[in-house]
Amino acid sequence: MAELDIQEFIEQNRHLAEQVETYRGISESEKHWKARREFLFRNINDYEDPHVDQLLALSMVWANNVFLGCRYHPDLLEKVQEMAEGVVVVDAPVFKTREEIMKKQQGR
Repeated sequence: MAELDIQEFIEQNRHLAEQVETYRGISESEKHWKARREFLFRNINDYEDPHVDQLLALSMVWANNVFLGCRYHPDLLEKVQEMAEGVVVVDAPVFKTREEIMKKQQGR
């Protein structure tokens, strides 16, 4: 969803948008929240009660991977990456594994 699509979705689904706003973490930056909120909007219809907790967990897995570089099982990462298809994160950090850093240092 583009930013315009997000605003249109919010206007058309006011109650759902208000519900999603309650899922913002107290320490989430605006950038982090906007991306995770879009992830939630894209997938919320597939995870209605009582499965919304599963969606919230998946959204955190995705956000932690993108913003913090956390690693998870490849199958789980594949699932959340598919769920996030189309979510654009501007200036996402780039993380290198220990192995990538060591390989680069050994090549010197």
